[in-house]
Amino acid sequence: MTKTTLLYEGKAKKVYNTDDPDILISEFKDSLTAFNGEKKSSEDGKGELNNKISTELFKYLEEKGIPTHYIDMLDNNHMVHKRADVILIEVIVRNIATGSLSKNLGIADKTPLPFTLVEFDYKNDELGDPKINDQHCMILNLVRDEADLEYIRYMARRINKILSDFYADLGIKLVDFKLEFGYDKNGNIILIDELSPDNFRLWDTKTDEKLDKDRFRQGLGGLKEAYKIVLDRIQNR
Repeated sequence: MTKTTLLYEGKAKKVYNTDDPDILISEFKDSLTAFNGEKKSSEDGKGELNNKISTELFKYLEEKGIPTHYIDMLDNNHMVHKRADVILIEVIVRNIATGSLSKNLGIADKTPLPFTLVEFDYKNDELGDPKINDQHCMILNLVRDEADLEYIRYMARRINKILSDFYADLGIKLVDFKLEFGYDKNGNIILIDELSPDNFRLWDTKTDEKLDKDRFRQGLGGLKEAYKIVLDRIQNR
């Protein structure tokens, strides 16, 4: 399988067409962005780590019955996956208060939430990915009907349970994360995008050391080393 024309370039990946109309190839980039693109940098090898971590998690979720776009890891920086019509909703799943949730609602940092919180953001860079509710989703025609929104919430909570348990066994807290979904060629909703520390907040269970992109957001350094810790624990489980 070889990539042909560039279909889309985002902050963290380039997506290419292939000679099969139903299959795409994503190239994981080394670039780093935060705060809606206001802070930018690059870290050699970051894309490779994200590709490998995402591959492991997609394969694990598939084993647990979660339908995803994943097909194969082509090489260190490229993933082969199914084409899907992207649902322009970023699904935010939170287990512990931190970041924007603490800032916006005044909940003390590191407070465990009484239940898993699932939020929707409108996937629109020009608008700054604003928070939206179900009615906004329907007004914007982001999904076919309200049943799709309920299914997305259900899948988000199911994935959260699977990955929370998975990471707990590795000595890592799954604090919060972002998921994206799409419609496959048969109209089924599947998990897409990536499952990396770029989109997941991961804290060491014993020390609360940050093992995610907050190391870049907060200027802590050691981002690549933190991502490598996550990958090593996954591969050595």
